[in-house]
Amino acid sequence: MAEQTALPESTGAPGAISAGPGGPAAEARPDKPDAAVVRDALGVGIAVGLSGFAFGVTSAGSGLSLLQTCVLSLLVFTGASQFALVGALAAGGNPYTAAAGAFFLGVRNAFYGLRLSQLLALPRAVRPFAAHWVIDETTAVTLAQPTRRARRIGFTVTGLTLYVLWNLTTLVGALGAEALGDTDAWGLDAASPAVFLALLAPMLRSTTERVTAGLAVVLALTLLPVLPAGVPVLLSALAAPVVLFLMGRTKRGPGDGNGSSGAVTQRKKGERNS
Repeated sequence: MAEQTALPESTGAPGAISAGPGGPAAEARPDKPDAAVVRDALGVGIAVGLSGFAFGVTSAGSGLSLLQTCVLSLLVFTGASQFALVGALAAGGNPYTAAAGAFFLGVRNAFYGLRLSQLLALPRAVRPFAAHWVIDETTAVTLAQPTRRARRIGFTVTGLTLYVLWNLTTLVGALGAEALGDTDAWGLDAASPAVFLALLAPMLRSTTERVTAGLAVVLALTLLPVLPAGVPVLLSALAAPVVLFLMGRTKRGPGDGNGSSGAVTQRKKGERNS
């Protein structure tokens, strides 16, 4: 992963870097010391990585073996999806429904990747490995950086720290699950969702984003008592198209359509008469 921190050719302008052949104009944002980027990345990686312990305990308490628990963290490596999967299984949900819920929660990482691929511009040989680290935390740290060098450092340090700690604490949590006894009594299954919400909340800046998130929560909580485990999470995704549709109608307003064209015709007639 050392290639990720390579500095592209400088344009000569302070705080600017080259976007590569055929790329956009050089960035004119202020530099950020590498030490500051590493500090921020380590803070996020350590804070979130330690919550892998909660996943290990929850997964083992849900009936998954030590091997299954560790393989989930090694290969899936997206906390929300992992908790959704084991939570649905623990509640007696169908394995296919549980897997579908986890899958759709993880789809967001593909959209993160589209954006990060432009910002990081990693060598082709590195991209398949870097894709495994495209998650909420690495995306948040990367987007906060001003230059490509800082983004690559932030992405690499966050991804490496989080991946190592998450898997180590998953193992420790799974091994210690029996010693803790009833894992539900400790409430550790709420640790990862709480961390996820803490990271997500500051990103909800527009009214549309807040309304969508609120509607998704309402849908999930309303459907939770009446539908099988895992299904409410899938259906809560309907909040996005519903809000976008309603926002579109609000922007168009009642005067659009035929009424709007009629108003334009009347205005043109008035201009000719004058």
